[in-house]
Amino acid sequence: MVQVNSAYWQNVVDEAQNHPAVAGLDKLPFFSMAPMEAVTDSVFRRVVAHAGGPDVYFTEFTNARSITHPKAKFSAQARLHVEDGEKMPVAQIWGNRKIDFETATQDLKEHGYQAIDINMGCPSGTIIKNGGGCDMIRHFDDAAAVIEGAKTSGLPISAKTRLGFNELDTFETWIPFLLKQDIPLLTVHVRSRKEMSKVPAHYEYIDRLVQLRDEIAPHTLLQINGDIKDRNDGLELVRQHPGVDGIMIGRGIFENPFAFEDHPREHTLDETLSLLRMQLDLYDTFNAQYGPLNFKKLRRFFKIYVRHFNYASDLRIALMESKDTTEARELLDNFEKQWTAHNAANTIAITQED
Repeated sequence: MVQVNSAYWQNVVDEAQNHPAVAGLDKLPFFSMAPMEAVTDSVFRRVVAHAGGPDVYFTEFTNARSITHPKAKFSAQARLHVEDGEKMPVAQIWGNRKIDFETATQDLKEHGYQAIDINMGCPSGTIIKNGGGCDMIRHFDDAAAVIEGAKTSGLPISAKTRLGFNELDTFETWIPFLLKQDIPLLTVHVRSRKEMSKVPAHYEYIDRLVQLRDEIAPHTLLQINGDIKDRNDGLELVRQHPGVDGIMIGRGIFENPFAFEDHPREHTLDETLSLLRMQLDLYDTFNAQYGPLNFKKLRRFFKIYVRHFNYASDLRIALMESKDTTEARELLDNFEKQWTAHNAANTIAITQED
């Protein structure tokens, strides 16, 4: 078992061992939910936690400069908000200026964050144009500088990246470079920036990544990201590739909000729709504090909950046309009344009551 040079990440590893034992694994990996733009805010993190959450959460990625910039602080505060009682996430930030990471990480520390992750893997053209995300793969000096700047906070600094920008074999120089930066955790999305998510994740490179970690930085945890749908998927990946310490799930949560539960089971329609109602309620509270928010961004979540049951597509289409949370709740109320009354009927009309 890797002994981490970070009390925070060592605690994550140790707490992961409290999950039920798994045949064939002497050590359980920790599981995390990937940082996703306009997805992993405080609202959705709390919904996932209610469904049976991961060991670690990450925030949406936030521009390091915006955290202390007087004209951008409010929007950054919304991204980085952590509700009382919520498990403190790891703050993920991006940028390419050392000074921004010095000031941002100090501010995050003062607001209670215990760990920072640097985004070196986002494939967004806008982020790359501004020197962040995957652009770091082409600028080793910038990567080293922002890590150094972030470390001035005294918090554990980790990094999330991809195998390469255009070429996969870039990882043979890029990953060793990162491992030499004395970071407690390295997360690798096993695709290149060029590939985006259009091809299957390259699990064939995992053993080589483990080998590099063991040779260069044996105290650094290695976490794998890419095409992992749920906990069982992740456990099987670790069985096949011993030495992996962590599993990060991203898009899998859109297929199954219960992706992190220890004992997968079939969930009732009531359970699933209650999660949607919970998100609507939390969204309203969050909107009152940081709004007005763009309701259209909330619609992307409806497909998480409204699927795999009769007439799901009808309800989903109706919800996608709703204008606000009040209308969405009315649609749910009407659907559930009809579902109860006509469970065996051939048709269910998804309409709003007058």
